[in-house]
Amino acid sequence: MFTQKIKPFLYLGAFYLIISLILRIVFFFHPITTASFGVFEILKIILVGALNDILVFVLASAFLALYFLFLSNSKYKKPYGYIILGGLVLIFLYILLIPNNIFKQYGGSISEIALSFIGLKIILFSLMLFLPKNRLKIRNSLYFITLFLYVLLIVFNAVSEYFFYNEFGLRYNFIAVDYLIYTNEVIGNIMESYPVVPLFLVIFAITLGITIFIYKKTKNELLELPNLKQKFILLGAFILLVGISLLGLNLTTKLKSNNVFTEEIQANGLPKFYWAFTHNELDYFQFYPEINQNQAEKNFLSQYAQPVLKRNIVSTQPELKKNVVLISIESLSADFLEHYGNTQKITPFLDSLADKSLMFTDLYATGNRTVRGLEALTLCIPPTAGESIIKRENNKNKFTTGSVFKSKGYDVKFLYGGYSYFDNMQDFYAGNGYDIVDRNNFKPEEITFANVWGVADEDMAKKAIQTMNAESKSGKPFFNHWMTVSNHRPFTYPNGKIDIPGDVKSREGGVKYTDYSLRKFFEMAKKQDWYKNTVFVIISDHCASSAGKTELPMDKYRIPAMIFSEGFIEPQKFTKTMSQIDVMPTLFGLLNFNYQSKFLGQDVFTKEFQPKAYVATYQDLGFIKDNYLTIISPIRKVKQYTLAQHKNNLKPEFNIYFDENQLKDKEQNKKLVDETISAYQSTSYWLKKNQLNR
Repeated sequence: MFTQKIKPFLYLGAFYLIISLILRIVFFFHPITTASFGVFEILKIILVGALNDILVFVLASAFLALYFLFLSNSKYKKPYGYIILGGLVLIFLYILLIPNNIFKQYGGSISEIALSFIGLKIILFSLMLFLPKNRLKIRNSLYFITLFLYVLLIVFNAVSEYFFYNEFGLRYNFIAVDYLIYTNEVIGNIMESYPVVPLFLVIFAITLGITIFIYKKTKNELLELPNLKQKFILLGAFILLVGISLLGLNLTTKLKSNNVFTEEIQANGLPKFYWAFTHNELDYFQFYPEINQNQAEKNFLSQYAQPVLKRNIVSTQPELKKNVVLISIESLSADFLEHYGNTQKITPFLDSLADKSLMFTDLYATGNRTVRGLEALTLCIPPTAGESIIKRENNKNKFTTGSVFKSKGYDVKFLYGGYSYFDNMQDFYAGNGYDIVDRNNFKPEEITFANVWGVADEDMAKKAIQTMNAESKSGKPFFNHWMTVSNHRPFTYPNGKIDIPGDVKSREGGVKYTDYSLRKFFEMAKKQDWYKNTVFVIISDHCASSAGKTELPMDKYRIPAMIFSEGFIEPQKFTKTMSQIDVMPTLFGLLNFNYQSKFLGQDVFTKEFQPKAYVATYQDLGFIKDNYLTIISPIRKVKQYTLAQHKNNLKPEFNIYFDENQLKDKEQNKKLVDETISAYQSTSYWLKKNQLNR
C-alpha cells in the first residue's frame, strides 16, 4: 500500500534527479567552467549534488503531498459536500464584499490571488459534487494538470539555471532575485536574447511527454484513495522526511571547497535562491571577522593626511569650475581594449582616446553589478556585504560626488537611456539631489532604436548633448553622470552603424557599437561652446563576466578608466593599483576643489596615496595590496592569495592578469588581514550609524 501511494513521488523524483544530473554534466563541460576536476572530485560533486537534489525534492513535493492529502470521496456525501461548498462561497463573498478583509490588509495583490483561488476551488468542487459519475474523470484531469505543472517547473528551472550559469558562472544568487522583481526588463531581455518560441516549444513538448508517461504509470493510484488512518501514516512519514531534509540541507549547503566551480556545480539552485531572497543585506558584525572598532577605524584612517572621517581637502591652487561629464560604460572589461592586448579592434575610439588622456592602467571595479559601479563612483566607499546601498532603504542624503558639485554651484544630473526605476536608480539619485534624465524624457521621434534596457547609446548621446546645451545657457557649470546601456545582453543595436550587424546579438558587437556611440558623442560635443571647458571621465561600471576559479578572480574585475580634457589634462599613464572609488576624489584634486570630504577613496596623486583596490561579490569582500588578495567571507572566514603579475610585451606599462595562489593560514600576511577587516568593518559601521550622510 505504502509503495503504491508514493509512486507519483518516486517517478517525479527520479525525473528531477535525472534532469539535475544532466545539468551538472553540462556545467562540467561548459566553457565558463575554467577549472579541472579529478575523478574522485567528480564523483564527490555528483554524490553531494544528488543528495542536495533529493533533499530539495522532498521539500518541493510538499504541495503534491497536500494535494493527495485532501483527495477524498466522503467529503462529497450529504451533508458534508453542501456544507463545504457553502463555506467556500461565504469565504468568496467575504473577500469580494468586505472592504477591509484580512487579505487586503496584507496589501499588494494578495486579495485578488485569494479571490481567484477560492473562485476556482468553488467551480471544481461544484463539478465534483454535482457530477458524481464524472468525478473520476475530473479528478484524473486535475491530477494530470498537477503533474504537468510539476514537470514544467522542473524543466523550466533547469533551463533557467543553465542560462543563469551561462551568464554568470554561478547558480542563483542576488541577481536572480532581482530578476523576479524587475520582470519587465528581464522578460524583455530574454525575449530579445534567445530564440524564445522554439525554446518554449521544446520545453512544452518535453513536459507534455514526461507528464503523459508519469500519468499513465500512476493514474491507477486514484482508483482507491487511502483512508484517514493511512493518510495520517503517510503524513507523519512525510513530515519526518521534511525535517530530515531541512537538517540535511543545513549541512550540505555549508560544504565549502577551494574551487568555486566545485561549490556551484554540486549545489542546488533553489536553496541558493531562497538564501539570496532572505539575505539581501548581510550584517557585517554578525557574519564577518572583527577587531576592536576603535582600532579598526584607526587602522583605516591612517592612510589619510588627516586621520579622521570628515577631512578638509585644501588645494594650494585656484579652483577650476570646469564642466564634468562622467560616462560609466556598461560591462566594459579592460581586456576588450587593444591597450590590454585585445586584437579584435572593437574599441578603436576608446583606444585612441586613451592615448590622449590620463589613463589608469591598473584599476579595479568594486563589484560585478551596475549598481556596485554606480555606488563606487557616486559614494566613493568600499563595497559592503549584501546588496548595494543604491538598493537599500537607507540610501538617501549620503555624501556623494553630486553633493560636492552642488556645493560648488553645479547643475547635477543622472542620465540613463532606460527607465531609471530599474535597480532603484531613480530613488537613489533623486534622493541624493540629482535631477534625472531617462527614457521618460524622450519624445518618440528622438528614439531611432531601443531594446528592453533602453534607447540606443547613440540616441542617448544626442539627448546628452541637448541636455548639456540647455545647462550651459544657464551660466552655471554642470556635472552629468551618464550610464550607457547598449553593451548588455541582448546586444542589439541599429544595423548599418558598425561592421557587426545588430541582429547578430554578439557581445563584441555591443562593445563596438557603444564605442561607436561614444565617438559620435565626442564629435557632437566638439562643436559645442562648452566643450573646451569640460572634463570627461570615462570608466566601466564592471566587467563583462565575474566567473573564475576563485571567489574574486582578478582578471574579472579589471576595468578601463581615463580622464580626458583637451588642453587641460596631459596624456599620461598612471600604472599603480587603484580602485573605482579613487576616481572621483582624483578628479576633484585635478580641479583643485576645496571641500570637506567623507569619501573613503583617495586622490591618487597625493603623497599619502597607497596603491590598493577593493573587489567584492555580495558576500565575499576582497582587498588588493602589495601583490596580495585578502578575502573575508561569512562566517568569519579569511583567505589570502599571492598575486603573480605578468607583463604585456606589447604595452609594457600594462600589467596583465594574475595567478592567484592561496596561502595556508599560518602563511598569511596578518597585517594585510587586519587592514582588510579594518576597511570593511569601519565602512559598515559608519553606514550603520549614518556617519557617511551629508
